[in-house]
Amino acid sequence: MDLRILAPTGALGAGFDADALDRGIAARPHVIACDAGSTDSGPAALGSGTPKLSDQAVTRDLRLLLKARNTLQVPLIIGSCGTSGRDVGVDRVASLARAIAAKEGLHFKLGLIYSDQSAERLQSLYDQNLIHPLANAPVVERELFARSHTVAMMGVEPIQEALAAGCDVIFAGRASDTALFAALPHMNGADPGLTWHMAKTIECGAACAIPPSANGLLVTLRDDHFDVTSLAEGSRLTPRSVAAHTLYENADPFHIAEPSGTLDTSHATYDAVDEQTVRVRGARYVEAEGYTNKLEGAQLVGYQTVIIGGVRDKVVIGRLPELLPMAKKYFAAKILDVFDGRVDPDTVDIDYRLFGAGAVLAGTEPSPLQPQELGVLITVTAPDQATAHAISTFVAHASSHLPIPEYDGLVSTLAYPYSPPEMDRGPLYRFTLNHVATGITPTELFRTTTEEV
Repeated sequence: MDLRILAPTGALGAGFDADALDRGIAARPHVIACDAGSTDSGPAALGSGTPKLSDQAVTRDLRLLLKARNTLQVPLIIGSCGTSGRDVGVDRVASLARAIAAKEGLHFKLGLIYSDQSAERLQSLYDQNLIHPLANAPVVERELFARSHTVAMMGVEPIQEALAAGCDVIFAGRASDTALFAALPHMNGADPGLTWHMAKTIECGAACAIPPSANGLLVTLRDDHFDVTSLAEGSRLTPRSVAAHTLYENADPFHIAEPSGTLDTSHATYDAVDEQTVRVRGARYVEAEGYTNKLEGAQLVGYQTVIIGGVRDKVVIGRLPELLPMAKKYFAAKILDVFDGRVDPDTVDIDYRLFGAGAVLAGTEPSPLQPQELGVLITVTAPDQATAHAISTFVAHASSHLPIPEYDGLVSTLAYPYSPPEMDRGPLYRFTLNHVATGITPTELFRTTTEEV
């Protein structure tokens, strides 16, 4: 067996070097695959249906990949379309592809795999006790499914069905990153351990290269090993950089869960072939007793207005830890007064983050800091945007003139770089699910349509 898999980029729309893609094309791969989404940047894309990357950026990458597919006459597989893998994301990428095909004179059979889950289906699974939490997942109740938007994460099987149906281009909803690369090799009888390990290695494109980039990798998969090669000029791979990628997004670098089982890399070996290529052997795949599909959900929880300020006065910096809790109590009373009781202060959150004093770790900074200056991020969250903005106006005003015991009279405590300082951030979403659906077949949560483009 000698299968070549091209991973041109880590994320559709992130941009990649066209020359690196040309090197991949010259190797005559049997399939081109790449990811287009993630939960890395939070729940907004899933909750709103709005992709993280622009249509312009996605179109640039997609045009090059569709033309490459046309040249090679091999399948092109793109998963988690629209960042979240929602149905609207699949349709959005498909619309861009149709426009590209019309302009470039391309022809292909298109398969669209949808992964949105209806509240009724999820409630049925819940009633049958077929939805189980993963580690640290929130507790869910039946009514949650009607208030949130949920997708299921597919494995290789829906993609394989589309390939078997003769699809040249496949745009999938939420998918395991690795499934995009593993689908075709599995259909060709490749070793499961090597296949899943290969897929894990190239899922993010050249993220495991030195230096990491949005460029691509080429894999040659054989009976007892695979070779992974960097494509961008000036990039290289080492056994360490390749092995390290098994730890990316995984707490355990040796056991990586997939819908149908677990990849075990405990006995994998990594050897340098040259500066651009590493040879990998030894992984195995342990089939699970039952099949699972991960469920991801997000819901709207409010609207936000943000205020950015800064302070360099050492006296003010020293007083902020005690003054800010006092200010928040004052604002709670003021909300009742200003809105004449129509807004419950408990539905409003006013949050101060002091950048330079442990804001990233949110109060769990292990060592005390003595900053010369602080950046202050104030976030007001309320049930609607108008209320959030209205509250933020007096929060911004009062926060710039906090009472400092060491000073007599009025002083300026925060400096604002923008005028006005209040900036409406828009809707706020939160993740609602980190669960798996059990007792299901590998394809029943997904829907596929095909068309000639």
